[in-house]
Amino acid sequence: MIFNRLYILILIFTLAVCTSNLYATHNRAGEITYVQISELTFEITVTTYTYTLSNVDRTELEVEWGDGTFTTVPRYELLTLPDYYQRNRYVARHTFPGPGIYVILVQDPNRNYGVENIPNSVNTVFSVKTTLFVNPDFGTNNAPVLLNPPINQAAQYKTFLHNPGAFDYEGDSLVYSLTNCTGEDGEDIVGYSLPPATKSIVINSITGDLVWETPPDVGGFNLAIQIEEWRNGIKIGAITRDMQIDVFATENNPPEIDSIGEICVLVGDTANVLIKSTDLDLNSIELSATGGPFLFETSPATFQEVSSIPGEAVSKFTWITHCNHIRKEPYTVLINAKDDHPEVNLVDVERLLVKVIGPEPFGLITEPGNAFIRLNWNAPIDCVPDKYLIYRRVGSLNYVHDSCTTGLPDNSGYEFVGESEDTAHIDNDNGEGLVQGFDYCYRIIAEYADGAQSFPSDEQCTSLALGFPNITNVSVESTDLTNGKIMVRWAKPTRLDTIPGAIGPFKYIIYRSDDQYGMRLERIDSLETLEDTSFLDSGLNTTGTQYSYEIALYNVTPGNRFRIGIPQLASSIFLELLPSDNQVEINILKNTPWFDNEYVIYRFNNSTAEFDSIAYSTDRTFTDTKLKNGVNYCYKVKSIGSYVIDTVETSTINWSHENCQTPEDFQRPCPPALNVVSDCDNLKNILTWNNPNLTCANDVIAYKVYFVQNTEMSLDSIIRIEGAEITSFEHFPAESMGGCYAVAAIDSFNNESDASYVQCVDDCSYYELPNVFSPNGDGVNDVYFATNPLEYVKKLEMNIYNRWGELVYHTTDPLINWDGKAQNTNSPVAAGVYYYICDVWEPRISGLELRNIVGFIHVYTGTAIGEISNE
Repeated sequence: MIFNRLYILILIFTLAVCTSNLYATHNRAGEITYVQISELTFEITVTTYTYTLSNVDRTELEVEWGDGTFTTVPRYELLTLPDYYQRNRYVARHTFPGPGIYVILVQDPNRNYGVENIPNSVNTVFSVKTTLFVNPDFGTNNAPVLLNPPINQAAQYKTFLHNPGAFDYEGDSLVYSLTNCTGEDGEDIVGYSLPPATKSIVINSITGDLVWETPPDVGGFNLAIQIEEWRNGIKIGAITRDMQIDVFATENNPPEIDSIGEICVLVGDTANVLIKSTDLDLNSIELSATGGPFLFETSPATFQEVSSIPGEAVSKFTWITHCNHIRKEPYTVLINAKDDHPEVNLVDVERLLVKVIGPEPFGLITEPGNAFIRLNWNAPIDCVPDKYLIYRRVGSLNYVHDSCTTGLPDNSGYEFVGESEDTAHIDNDNGEGLVQGFDYCYRIIAEYADGAQSFPSDEQCTSLALGFPNITNVSVESTDLTNGKIMVRWAKPTRLDTIPGAIGPFKYIIYRSDDQYGMRLERIDSLETLEDTSFLDSGLNTTGTQYSYEIALYNVTPGNRFRIGIPQLASSIFLELLPSDNQVEINILKNTPWFDNEYVIYRFNNSTAEFDSIAYSTDRTFTDTKLKNGVNYCYKVKSIGSYVIDTVETSTINWSHENCQTPEDFQRPCPPALNVVSDCDNLKNILTWNNPNLTCANDVIAYKVYFVQNTEMSLDSIIRIEGAEITSFEHFPAESMGGCYAVAAIDSFNNESDASYVQCVDDCSYYELPNVFSPNGDGVNDVYFATNPLEYVKKLEMNIYNRWGELVYHTTDPLINWDGKAQNTNSPVAAGVYYYICDVWEPRISGLELRNIVGFIHVYTGTAIGEISNE
C-alpha cells in the first residue's frame, strides 16, 4: 500500500511542472444503489458501464458520502458485455453520523468523446448520485435494483424503447422522471439538453417505460433517469441512472413482441406465459427476461426458449408461486427481444405484470347473540397473514370476483367493521350493539405483509337472536366494593299461548357474568311468577367490576320442562377513566339490546355532596377538561335510550357505577428538534434546539443532553439544563470532536420526552502538517513539528522521502520532531522539496479510523527563503 502511494507521489512530483490531459474517455453509463445493514450503516454498490476499447480502466473509484467524508473503493466485480461494454461494480460500507438526507456522489473523468448533447463531452466529468434518507421512522429501506442494463442501440427515425427494470424489495412505490446529466461535483452540465426527437422523448412516471420517438440524428446521446422511492406518501430516496444511447443509420427494423397483459396467480399455482416475438427483416431474435420473480432464492421464475427460427422466437415464462411471493403490487417482468442484424442490434421491450395473490380464509361461521354476532373462521393453509379484515353488510350479495381483484370493491355495500390477528371476532358495532330485525352478512379478507389482500371468503349471513324475554334495564343502584347493587328489569312475556306445550307453570332463571359479554355466566337466582319482572342483585363489587345478565324463561310443566326462546344478554354501564394533564377521559363501556341515544355526565360536587350534571353526550367517549392535577374527581353516567317490543317503543334509563380518578400529567412532552455543528477551531460542538413550550407543550422546565463518542456505544446523559428558555449547549469533548447527541425535554411532573433524533458530527480533522521549515540553526523554525492538538491522535506512522524516493526520516511520534537530518547518516538534508506519507489513527464516531495524509515539505537551509537546492 505504501509502495503504491509512494509510486503515485513520485509520478506526481516528476510531472508537476508539466501539463497533460490524462483524463479517460470511457464512461458510458452508471448508477448507485444501496442496502441498509443497520440503522445508520449502508452498503452501496456503484455500477458503471465503460467502453472496453478505451485504454483506461478504473480499478477503484472515490465515493463522496454526503457527510463530508470520502472513501476510495476497489472494484468488486468486472463483467464483459456485448458491443464493447464492460460492467464494473464497486462495493463499500459506510456508517452515517445520524439521521439526515445524504447525497452520495461518484465522479470520474471523463465522458466519451463526441456525445452529441453534451458540449465538449471528452473533457466533461462523468458523475452519478443517489439521495439517501436515513430516518429510523421509515424502517428498513433498500434502494431499488436496476435489472435491465443500459446497453441497447437505437436506429435513426425508429422508435427506441428502454426500461431500467427497477425492482424494490420492500414493495415501495417508484416514480420515474427524466433529469439532467451531471458533471463535476454532481452539478448539472452547462449546455446539456435532452436528445432531439422528431416527436418526443418521454418516460412513463409509473411504469418506467422510456420512449424516444424518434431519433432524427445519428451519434451518441446521454440522458439521465431519476427513480424516486415513496412509502406511505413520503419520499424516502432517489437514485439516478445516467446512460448513453448510440443511434445508427440503418434499414434494419426492430423486432416486435406480441402484446402481453397482466396475469394473476393464486399462491401454489404456476404462472405459465408464452412470449412470442417476430422480426420483419427475418433476423434471428434473442428473447430474454429480467425482473423480481427471478431474484427469489425459493422457487425463482424461469425463462426458457421454446422455439427459434429466422424472424420468430418463442420463449416460456414459468413461475411456481410460494407464500413468500405474495405482494400487493404486481411484479414487473421485462421482456427484451434483440435481433442479430450485422450492422446494428435493435430491441423491443414489453412488460409482463404478474400478481401473486395470497389464499383467503375459509370455513366462516356466524353465531348470533341478542346484540352481537360471534365470528370464527379457518386460517389459510400454508400462508400466514399479518391480520384479518372483517366486513359486514345488511342483506346478502352474490359477489363474484374476477381473477385479479382482491379485497372488496367500494360499491359492494360491505362495511369494514374491524380487524383481528387471530381467527375470531365479536361484532357488536363498536360497542353500540347491533340492531334487531336485519340479516347481517360477513366476509373475511386475509391481509399479508405489505398490505396485500386475499380474495374475500365465502359469505355467511345470520340475524340476531330475538331474545326472550326482553331485558329493559340493567342499572347500578349503588357503588360499593362488597355490597354494590344492580337492578335488572325485563318485560313480561306475551303470547305464551302460541308456544306449543307452554302451559306452565313458568320460571325465570337469572344468570350473571362478571364481564361485559357474558363469557362466564352462572345461575344466581330464579323467580316463579311471570308478574315478577325485576331482580335486585346485591353483594356485588360494583366499584371495579362490570356485570352482564341473562334472563331465561322455562316452562316447568312436570315431565315437559324446556326453555322458551333464546335469552337476551345485557350488561351494566361501566366507566373507564383515563387521567391525563388537567383532564379525565370518560369511556362508557356497555353491551345492551336497547339503543342509547344520549348520555348525561355527572361529576361529584364536594361542596354540596351531590352529583351535578356537567354535560350531555351522544358519544360513548367524553373528556372533562380544565381540571386541577392532583385532585380526585368522581363521575357517574345516566344513559337515556329506548327499546321496541311488538312495534311499541319504550324509553329506558340506566345508571352506571360511580368511578373516581385523579388527573395527573403522565403525558410526556414532545421531543425537541436538535441541530449540532462543530466549531473545530475552538474544539467544541454547539447544540441548539427549539423550546417545545412554543409549539407542542406547555410545562417543559428542563432538558437532558445525551452523548456518545461512537456509534458502537449507547447514549449517556451528560448534563441536565434547567430552564425551558435555554436552548443551546456547548460541549467540549475529551478525546475526539466526533460524537452523537440527542436532547430530551422534561416537564414539571418530571416526565421525560422521547429523545430527539440522534444527530452525529464528525467533521473536524485537526492533525495537520506544515509544508515549510528551515533547519538552519537560527533558532527559528529549526524543527519540523505537527500542528494543532495531538491528543486526538492515537497512533501515527510517517515516512519522509527525497525526490529520488529514498527514505530520509521515519517516525511514530505524533509530534514528528524532525530536525532536518537524514536518519541513516545524521547529516543535514539538502534544501529542496521532500514528500511524505503519513498514516494517522484518530478516534471517529465509527471507532478508531486510519486517515492517510500525503504532501510536500519545503526545506530551507539558507538565510533567504528562496535558496532551494536543486540537488
